[in-house]
Amino acid sequence: MSTYSDITARLAAGGNLRSIPRPESGSHPAVTDLSSNDYLGLGADASLQEEFMSSASRRAIPLTSSASRLLAGRQEEYTSLESLLQELYGRPTLLFNSGYHANTGLVSALAGAGKTMIVADKLVHASIIDGMVLSKAPFARFRHNDLRHLERIIEKESGSYERILVIVESVYSMDGDRADIDALTGIRERHPEVMLYVDEAHGFGVEGTHGLGLCRDSAGYDGIDVIVGTFGKACASMGAFAAISQEVREYIVNTARSLIFSTALPPFTAAWTEWVIRRMIDMDERREHLRSLGKRLHAILAPLQPGTSIIPSHIQPLVIGDPRLAVELSRQLAEAGFKVLPIRTPTVPPGTERLRFSLSASIAAEALDPLEEFFKKHEIRHTT
Repeated sequence: MSTYSDITARLAAGGNLRSIPRPESGSHPAVTDLSSNDYLGLGADASLQEEFMSSASRRAIPLTSSASRLLAGRQEEYTSLESLLQELYGRPTLLFNSGYHANTGLVSALAGAGKTMIVADKLVHASIIDGMVLSKAPFARFRHNDLRHLERIIEKESGSYERILVIVESVYSMDGDRADIDALTGIRERHPEVMLYVDEAHGFGVEGTHGLGLCRDSAGYDGIDVIVGTFGKACASMGAFAAISQEVREYIVNTARSLIFSTALPPFTAAWTEWVIRRMIDMDERREHLRSLGKRLHAILAPLQPGTSIIPSHIQPLVIGDPRLAVELSRQLAEAGFKVLPIRTPTVPPGTERLRFSLSASIAAEALDPLEEFFKKHEIRHTT
C-alpha cells in the first residue's frame, strides 16, 4: 500500500510537487507580478481601501456572520449586494462564499434534480468537475470550444433526458480564450431541453459593457439560464454570485449544500464588494489599458510558440510541455524581475504544462519591455 510520502515523492520526481509560497518579506518594487488575478489592479489600490474605511458606519459593519446565510440574523449587506447585481443583470441573484462554492453547489443541485445529463467543455474549472461528480448525474465532455461536437452529443442524448445542462466558461482561466456565447445561445434555442450555464469568473469586471462579462452583451442573453461571477479576481474581494431565474433561485436556496451548510461571508466583505462594484462598472479606462497590455503581451509570446494558438487577452499561456522546464523558466524569470508561475498537471492536462501570464491594469505598458528582452536572450525549450 502506498504511503502518503510515497505519493508526494512521485509528485516530486515528476516535477509536480506543490508547496504553499513563503511570505514575502519587505516590498519588491522591481518585480512585475504577472501571476495575480487582480485584473483591474483594484486589489493593489490602497486609496480605494482608505476611502472605504474612512466611513465610521462602514467600519462598524460586523467582520463575521457567525452563521450560515439561512440562519444569519443580519442580512442587509447581502440583500443590498444582491439587489445591485439584480439591477445590473436584470434577474435575481444569489451570493456564495467563493466560485468553488458556487459551482459545486449549483451544478450538484441543478443536475441532481433527476433525469438530467451534464455536457461540459473539456477545459472547465475543477470546481465544475467536482460539482458534476457530487451530482451523481451522467455526464459527457465535448472538445474545447468545439460546438459541433457539443451539438452532436445533445442530439444523441436528448431523447433520454428531460434536461441537458451545458456548462462552459466565458473566458478560460488557463488559455484566456473565449466561448462563443451567441452560438451557444443559438444551440439552446434549437434544443429546448438544454439549460445553459456560463462561468464568468475570469470575465466579470473585465469583459463586456461595464465589465459585466461576455454574457450580458449577448443577443441571446435571455437564453443563458445560469451566470456565475466571482469577486476574488477583478473585484478585489471574496465570494461569488449566480444570476438566475426566481424559480431556480428558490430551488437552489433549498438544495445547494455549499450554501446551506457554510458560514456566510462576513457582512463587512459584502459591503466592500458592493462598494467596489459601484465604482468598477465605470472603470472603462482601466479595462481599455488592460486590453492594450494583452495585445503587447501577445506580440511577445505568440512568436515563441508558433504551433499554439493564443489570443490577445488578460490571460495568456506559454506552453512548455514539461513540468520541470516550466519550473526552471519560472525561476529564471523571477531572477529577471518577473513573477510568472508554472502551471502543471492536474490543473492542465499532461503535456501542456505552461507558464500562465496574468495581466493587471496596474502594470505600466513599458513594464513589459524587459520581458521581451528576456525572451530574446533565452532559448525556450518545448516538449510538446
